[in-house]
Amino acid sequence: MNRQILRLTLPSILANITIPLVGLVDTAIVGHLSDATAIGGIAIGTMLFDLLYWNFGFLRVGSSGQTAQAYGRQDWDSCAAYLRHYTGIAIKAALAIWLIQWVFVTGVLMVVPCSAEVAAFAKQYFFIRVWAAPATLSLMALKGWFIGMQDTVSTMMTDITVNVVNIAGSYLLAVHTPVGLMGVAYGTLIAQYTGLLLCVGILLVKYRRFLRPKTKTRVSTLRQNLDLFIRSLCFMVVYVGFTSLASRYGDEELAVASILMKLMMFFSFFVDGFAHAGEALVGRFIGARERENVRQVVRLLWLWSMGVGLLFTAVFWVADDACLRLLTNDKDVLELAQRYSIWLILMPLASTPAFMWDGIYVGAMASRAIRNAMIAAAVGFVAVYAALFRFWDINALYLAYLTHLIARSIYLTFKWRNVYDTSTRTSPVESHQEREHS
Repeated sequence: MNRQILRLTLPSILANITIPLVGLVDTAIVGHLSDATAIGGIAIGTMLFDLLYWNFGFLRVGSSGQTAQAYGRQDWDSCAAYLRHYTGIAIKAALAIWLIQWVFVTGVLMVVPCSAEVAAFAKQYFFIRVWAAPATLSLMALKGWFIGMQDTVSTMMTDITVNVVNIAGSYLLAVHTPVGLMGVAYGTLIAQYTGLLLCVGILLVKYRRFLRPKTKTRVSTLRQNLDLFIRSLCFMVVYVGFTSLASRYGDEELAVASILMKLMMFFSFFVDGFAHAGEALVGRFIGARERENVRQVVRLLWLWSMGVGLLFTAVFWVADDACLRLLTNDKDVLELAQRYSIWLILMPLASTPAFMWDGIYVGAMASRAIRNAMIAAAVGFVAVYAALFRFWDINALYLAYLTHLIARSIYLTFKWRNVYDTSTRTSPVESHQEREHS
């Protein structure tokens, strides 16, 4: 079982390492070429895309979990149906984003407190990157489908290609062309379409038979996708709320919050490698009705992921200053960041169970449980910040973020026994089909 876990995990980790590197490189380019205003502009610009794209997180999550269970049942027509279904939603959603782009960005920046300089930078960044929407959303659906097909190698190839092109393009365009700092946006735009072309090539070469299924199977994903959409909205409350609230404390505080969050996300992508293995294997074993294998893979995934959490806690404790200096050489930002490094040290162990359970629950397609966990987490985030911000300045925001991670971890841990019993007795897809038949 360890071999199967590592076969799926290692490609995901290799790919995931490059994902946060894009944000790190963008921040580092801007941080070394400009000042806190530009770093804050990147943070706000990224937040704008989070507001859009996190609402469509169900494209990757739903595609992954449902395809994995169909794979476990060896229901290849359903696998093909999920591919068509989720990529179709992605294209339609991207066209809608293009239609509302100006209204969206103007409306959001009217209510997000930031300086005029930061807002101008963020708006310019957004109007360039938004043209990558069809590629970005399609990649969510396609990468989730690959994971469901037990194929993290294709996901790895896609992510590495996208992120290498993004890093190289952002650096070359920002440093060596007249577009200047906006090169980081053009680099992302080019990289997203490069990744989409690669995915199409993989489908044509490796999965050609799924493009011509034997029967036109119809799939019903409305309930699961609605749960996952609500979950995404709650994520938005926390993650977008974090950036928006940090901006209230000034450009330097926003720059520090952005840097600490990028380091935190860098850690999370290592744990996500095991979470992706959980999506694939738990879904597959539930689809195949292999209860003992589900139990065994969950236990082993926990051991691996907590080891990663302990390792990063040690790294952030011993080398926090070196980690911060990777992202900026601004002395004021570095000095301010040192005051808040304790929050960075606390995050790995608090967040590891939440990230790990997410992957396991996605494989089980326990969409209601992960929806409820995220609702509780968002409520905890808002409540803690509202209670303490008058007395503890931006530290209240960091504590609120930590609280949301702990809330997710506790809820999902105590809920697992019930989810395990239910999902290994009858898979969500099968129970839906049985209800329709009756």
